[in-house]
Amino acid sequence: MKAASQLVALGTIALVALIVLASSAYIVQETDQVVITQFGKPVGGAITNAGLHFKLPLVQKANFLEKRVLPWDGRPSEMPTKDKTYIIVDAFGRWRIKDARQFFLRLRDERSALSRLDDIVGGEIRNAIAKHELIEVIRSTKDRQPVIDQNLQGGLDTISRLVPIQKGRAAVEQEILANAAPKLAAFGIELLDVQFKRIHYNRTVLEQIYQRMISERQQIAERFRSEGAGEAAKILGQKEKDLQTIESEAYRKIQEIRGEADAKATEIYANAYNQSPEAAAFYEFLNTLESYRAVLTNDTTLVLTTDSEFFKFLKSYSAPTAAETTNKP
Repeated sequence: MKAASQLVALGTIALVALIVLASSAYIVQETDQVVITQFGKPVGGAITNAGLHFKLPLVQKANFLEKRVLPWDGRPSEMPTKDKTYIIVDAFGRWRIKDARQFFLRLRDERSALSRLDDIVGGEIRNAIAKHELIEVIRSTKDRQPVIDQNLQGGLDTISRLVPIQKGRAAVEQEILANAAPKLAAFGIELLDVQFKRIHYNRTVLEQIYQRMISERQQIAERFRSEGAGEAAKILGQKEKDLQTIESEAYRKIQEIRGEADAKATEIYANAYNQSPEAAAFYEFLNTLESYRAVLTNDTTLVLTTDSEFFKFLKSYSAPTAAETTNKP
């Protein structure tokens, strides 16, 4: 019985020792850092070395905090720029717990830290936006060379030319980081980076921008129309000029051909009717009859002198006698 009692006692002692050992040992991962608290108050500095560590059992508590870089994603909010243009800014940042003891004293956990980041970083973003023109927030760097649309040149330079800037978006982000980092250092937080994720115009400004874009494109379209109308007029004018040249050349050739043909016909007629005086007289008689046919109609009225050559063949004509008619075969 005595031996059994001793075994029970030893087992109990071993169990208690195991429980005490388990409650006093803790493991720190590579991604963690630990703040030891005793009765709710931090004791000593932060433990950042990975491995097995020990604390007072039941009295002290190991509080694990992140050692990695953590994200901060701000809420999109509307704010005015220096030139009174309202924009919606969506920003993000990166931070980490640099002083775990101070962080635990002031904030305790990451939820409180994110709330503090919203207040401090968000406030600095509003201050920076309010101190700069819209173009300073939109443009990335002051040394950027703009790519100008060739269609916007010539009368639209005020639209196509970029306004010179003093800082640029990257410098504004660095200004926000420089102003917010000291305020967060008091909470044991190291702010590593702040950047604009997205910048929106509000509805009123967006409508103005759309109207400006529409006006700009309408000016380009109007210039294209005027240039097209000028080119069309030039082409039509050249066409009329070429057409008149072609027609005049064709008319000249026609007249040359007709002249040559008339001369040839006249030559043929002359050769045909100049063989004898009778043939020439007959040719003259035929031409006169053709003239009568062309000139004299039912509606023609002529007033001529009695000695006109036009009716010489009619005046010289005498009716055949009865004997000549009788003797006619």
